[in-house]
Amino acid sequence: MNKPDIQHTQDAYGMREQAQEFPMMVVLSFIYVCNAGCPNCPYNNSDIRRAYKDAMLMPEDVFKRIADECGVYNSLLRLSGGGEPMLHPKAVELIQYALEKGCRVGLITNGSRFSETNLRSIIEAGIDAIEFSVDAGDPETYALVRPLLDWEALNRNVKTALAIRNELKAPTRIVASIINQQGVDVAAAQGYWEKIVDKVQVRKFLTWGYNEDHSADATPYLPPEERLPCPWLFERLNIDSRGDVTLCGEDIAFGEKFANIMERSIKEIWQGKEFTRFREKHLGRKGDEIPICSRCPDWQYRSWQYNYWKVLQDAEATRTRRNR
Repeated sequence: MNKPDIQHTQDAYGMREQAQEFPMMVVLSFIYVCNAGCPNCPYNNSDIRRAYKDAMLMPEDVFKRIADECGVYNSLLRLSGGGEPMLHPKAVELIQYALEKGCRVGLITNGSRFSETNLRSIIEAGIDAIEFSVDAGDPETYALVRPLLDWEALNRNVKTALAIRNELKAPTRIVASIINQQGVDVAAAQGYWEKIVDKVQVRKFLTWGYNEDHSADATPYLPPEERLPCPWLFERLNIDSRGDVTLCGEDIAFGEKFANIMERSIKEIWQGKEFTRFREKHLGRKGDEIPICSRCPDWQYRSWQYNYWKVLQDAEATRTRRNR
């Protein structure tokens, strides 16, 4: 939803101030197992999971190596990937570990695998945000866009998370995410969830190079003809379950990986020659000379202003207001 009051570009481009030394966010492809059959999921429309049959879960040693380094910089670990993170048998334990080491943690989840016990555990530990991928505001639409999942269970778990957060007076933000796709009444879904959660984030529909385009709003954030730099190169780093690093989260198959965090530190990779070259290309408006960037169908939907930190800021304002 391209709101007219949101500015997506800026006057000058370059490294985010908070990312000069280390990425602000490290996005983890934490798992490649899922219990949903979402028709517009690129992992359901590709053979990526089959390619990760030897690494369906991020091993404990890989995760802890990442958390140990990210904790020093209070970087945000975003648990995501090709499946449902809470299906990882050590999800709670590893989230607690990362928080103890000084990381911030944001969890993207379909909300199906929670109990009061595991929700309480991660909220007590101080998880920064739980982002529920809801994509609908009624059970009928939910059954179409989130098949194999249960609408009532989703609602119950979202409300339980909020109740525990409020009881503990914890800092956790509760966010609902809606993809602006055909067949979904986004305004109605937004209205439904706004009454419940701290923040509703309406996302652009992305093809990731695998999906058919079912966007209900293809208005770009960044003018396609200007080839403005993509903000992701200047704020975040992506790591898969093997510890491999790729240029950008758009490369969900990690086909263009160029480093591994078990061999080089995250800081060294972030400040290394590869990322420096990629950033220089983008700042010179020559991002399309990078193979994956030249093929990227989604870069125009990146925003320099309306990003994850803005979502958390808005969610925090609501959380604070409701808890007065």
